[in-house]
Order: sequence, then structure tokens, then C-alpha cells
Amino acid sequence: MEGTERRPWRGRAGRTLRAWLELDEEAFYETFYCVSITRCYPGRCASGRGDRPATPAEMNLCAFWLDWELRLLRPDLVLPVGGLAVRRLLGLSRLTDCIGERYLLGAAVAVPLPHPSGVSGWLNDVANRERLQHALALVREELAAATDP
Repeated sequence: MEGTERRPWRGRAGRTLRAWLELDEEAFYETFYCVSITRCYPGRCASGRGDRPATPAEMNLCAFWLDWELRLLRPDLVLPVGGLAVRRLLGLSRLTDCIGERYLLGAAVAVPLPHPSGVSGWLNDVANRERLQHALALVREELAAATDP
């Protein structure tokens, strides 16, 4: 769907992400500038379940663009969504250790989120769902602080 509509987060995972953030589609795209770790669709997993994760080489090929966008946009809040984004942006390897925490990413606050894909089993654990709720509360705090005059 994203490829056809040329807009990120348009499929089921995007609907889940917007529901987590309690934002309708219009508010989501007005609030967040969405970027990807890679610029090319890596294709489907060999198993047929979900998309194939980008390789380190693919991420390195696209690193210039991501770094450039972050320097250009100078965001106040960054939401690394999923393990690839968390590893690439924050250098952290385990979602369980970082979901529900705030990090500094340059001058921005980063609040990592798990990927909302139905393929991920990370949210099957009750403790991880609680981590997600804490992370979403942090996001709401950061958004409220950004809009306070």
C-alpha cells in the first residue's frame, strides 16, 4: 500500500501505529515527518511473513540520507519504530531494554517504539505491552511539551 500511495505507514502497521498514538491520519501526518532507515523496499521475507529486514550494507547505503534529513529538520522528538531503527539511531540492540525510556539523539528526545507489525511477537508478552504503554505516555508528554506556548 505504501508503494502505491507513495506515503509511509499507510497499511495495517500504520493504522496500528496511529491508534497507539491516538492520532487520526491527518493529525499523524501533520505531526510527524516519516523517514525510513533505507529508501528502497527490501522485498518480502523468504517465509512470506512480512518484509525482509534491510541488511547492514543496505542501511549503510542509505545512511547519508537519514543523517542529512535529521540535520536538516532538527526535530525535537524522534520516534525510532522497530528494532532496525532503534539499532541504527540509538545503537541499542534489545527492545525490551529501551521501550518506555527517553534518550537524547543530538538535541532531540528519542522515544523508541516496537514495530506495530502483526508479524512481530514482541507484544505477546504482557510486560512488553506495559513497556509500550509507558513509551506512549512519554510520547504524549513530549508532544504536549512541544505544543505548550
